[in-house]
Amino acid sequence: MDYNSLVNSNVKRIKPSGIRKFFDIANEMDDVISLSVGEPDFHTPWHIREEGIHTLEKGRTRYTPNRGFLKLREEISNYLKRHYGVWYEPDAEVLVTVGGSEAIDLCVRSLVNPGDEVLIPEPSFVCYVPITEMAGGVPVIIETKPENGFRLTAKELEEKITEKTKLLILPYPNNPTGAVMRREDLEAVAEVVERHNLMVLSDEIYSELTYGTAPHIAFSSITGMQERTVLVNGFSKSHSMTGWRLGYAAGPKEIIALMTKLHQFAIMSAPTTSQYAAIEALQNGDDDIEYMRSQYDMRRRLIVDGLNAMGLKCFEPEGAFYVFPSVKSTGLTSMEFSEKLIYSKRVAVVPGDAFGACGEGFVRISYSYSIKHITEALERMEAFLREL
Repeated sequence: MDYNSLVNSNVKRIKPSGIRKFFDIANEMDDVISLSVGEPDFHTPWHIREEGIHTLEKGRTRYTPNRGFLKLREEISNYLKRHYGVWYEPDAEVLVTVGGSEAIDLCVRSLVNPGDEVLIPEPSFVCYVPITEMAGGVPVIIETKPENGFRLTAKELEEKITEKTKLLILPYPNNPTGAVMRREDLEAVAEVVERHNLMVLSDEIYSELTYGTAPHIAFSSITGMQERTVLVNGFSKSHSMTGWRLGYAAGPKEIIALMTKLHQFAIMSAPTTSQYAAIEALQNGDDDIEYMRSQYDMRRRLIVDGLNAMGLKCFEPEGAFYVFPSVKSTGLTSMEFSEKLIYSKRVAVVPGDAFGACGEGFVRISYSYSIKHITEALERMEAFLREL
């Protein structure tokens, strides 16, 4: 049978993620130190796991409401108000999803019509462009620059807007660069957004992993932006709950209603056990977040200092748990550097161009690993550079 004539051409032309290549290579080799995966190395805190276990023991395994338990949506609203000063109506403006990735997909499909342009700052997470294309939208890339701290500037945004622009994706704190947007940056972007009547998908999955004295600022907390913004977040990074597959979206009730409709027919509801565990995480997990953030901060300083000392110029990340050093001084492309490193020294990193063409000349390194793990990887990388 000729399946090529049957499949969706939008899906067919999408390339597999470059991240998976090095993850798969690392799994097939012995003695590999992988710094390629963006997953916390902490176990989900015990009190959260215990709540999940308890609900299973009690047989609480039935379907939940499509939007998620009302109690969970209330706790999400309380959490956003407590941490970021923005409140959402639990009954109409919050949707519980299967991870933050589903929330991103639902938002794009709800807002984007065929031919609409979606502005995507890069380097950034690998899913935005494929999801836009599958919805029939047109990705328009905004290349952020190291000299601007990989922040999106109002000028860069303005230059890419056309009469077809519908949506801006705002991925901060950023994967892979670790860049963050401070209040003054967001206010400048907000002015452009309002003037051009745009909607914003603010992916804030790394919001709790912001370092230094300045806190994370939710884009919807900027004056006039709550009615224009769908905030996406979840529990994978903040509470080390990647395998529980739980995220959420908060936004205008009209948009959340459309997203819920898609969610209802494609997924129906997020996992029941995960929702009970998430309620516990939101009610009693703030200390867990603070502990993990302090550990990541220590690792962040170790790896940035180590990379700069060996000659790989490294912008200092202020959020998430990634560094994005330049490898241009080696004369190798991002792919060549990553391949030679894993095969010669058994250290896995991700080529920067996996996160957009402007990532060429960089590699992404995750520091969501132990100090011992990171220290050994840095020693191997230094030996690799000496041998080049």
